[in-house]
Amino acid sequence: MGESLGHLGEGQVQVAAPSPPEDVAAGAVAVPPTDRGPAPSVPARPARSPAKRALDLVIVVVAMPAVLVLGLLVALLVGLTSRGPVLFSQERVGLGGRRFRMVKFRTMHRAAESDLQRDAELWEEYVRNGYKVPAELDRRITRVGRFLRRSSLDELPQVLNVLQGTMSMVGPRPIVPSELENYGEQRAVYLSVRPGITGAWQVSGRSHVGYPQRVDHDREYVETWSLWRDVAILARTPVAVLSARGAF
Repeated sequence: MGESLGHLGEGQVQVAAPSPPEDVAAGAVAVPPTDRGPAPSVPARPARSPAKRALDLVIVVVAMPAVLVLGLLVALLVGLTSRGPVLFSQERVGLGGRRFRMVKFRTMHRAAESDLQRDAELWEEYVRNGYKVPAELDRRITRVGRFLRRSSLDELPQVLNVLQGTMSMVGPRPIVPSELENYGEQRAVYLSVRPGITGAWQVSGRSHVGYPQRVDHDREYVETWSLWRDVAILARTPVAVLSARGAF
């Protein structure tokens, strides 16, 4: 499954209001969406499509046995190799600007968020690199975490978000609130659909594709959406995961 694919994960901190550290936030797995954030925008066709929602649920149900087995193995790996919660959750922006908690397996040390805020050089690199620290410079990632990120196994728990209805299997990569400014006049495009586990940006290079190209990918996806387009993106996702291109 697609960071599966972009890994805008534990290293991210809201500029105005930092997210809580992993050891605090990771326990919140099923926090319901709130009404904070930007004024809701009109849902686009992908968000209104019963067929798209049905496709999401069918994929989750069919994949659930494999997800449970792999998830258990990953949880054991994370729990046995580093201290802290097995799961990590962080606030992201969803459909209509509603906030939700995106869930994934923890890939960083417990003090990752506070370390980022204390390290001025790391913080500068984080902002300059589109709110993500390059893996080769990020000392906060655990050994197991590096493997999980490259394989995208850290994102298996996001099927919970799909079941909850806060995410879709295919859509724009879920972003932290401070990233919305990167969308500029196209902000409504992102807010008009549910973010996805995989998507056009994720299968086109993931973290190698920065802003404003990411915005272009999201706009093109929303404007040309069809159910077959989702199927095509899902079909390309395993290749993108195995190639690990842009995964960090």
